[in-house]
Amino acid sequence: MSGQTLVDQLKQKFGDLITGANLDNIDPWIEIAPGGILEVCTHLRDEPSLAFDYLNSVTAVDYLHADEKKAAKASWEPHLELVYHLFSMQHKHSLVLKVMLPRWQDEQPGRLPEVASVSSVWSTADWHEREVYDLMGVQFTGHPNLTRILCPEDWVGHPLRKDYEMPLEYHGIRGR
Repeated sequence: MSGQTLVDQLKQKFGDLITGANLDNIDPWIEIAPGGILEVCTHLRDEPSLAFDYLNSVTAVDYLHADEKKAAKASWEPHLELVYHLFSMQHKHSLVLKVMLPRWQDEQPGRLPEVASVSSVWSTADWHEREVYDLMGVQFTGHPNLTRILCPEDWVGHPLRKDYEMPLEYHGIRGR
């Protein structure tokens, strides 16, 4: 099945939940609205002609220019982008999904953006979503155990965000 055929089928089934696609990219992708990720992923897994039975990874990219001059020239508003890499063992095909999120929920710094967990669709999402939560600050609603996976539970902030400021000390231990 061609990429455009898949996009057309998904748009027909899910309408506005399919918000874009870039099929000419080196790694072609389809963009899903945040509110549709769980429904679309369930379909991608359960539809026999697609059978995306394996989630390779979930990761996030922070689109933020810390430099004001670069930010003024950017063609995009600051946001977070979730990236899901899927694979079908049966059909030997892959797919990349993207979900665009605001950096902060309701534009209030400190309020983490939210998106539904896909850990009920693919169990491998469990640890991937925990890593994204820990390091990038995305709240995965419906996740069975959304706790930090790399940083200590009492760590403040999300270290892979571009505006993260490393603390000078942690529990009385000074950093460099």
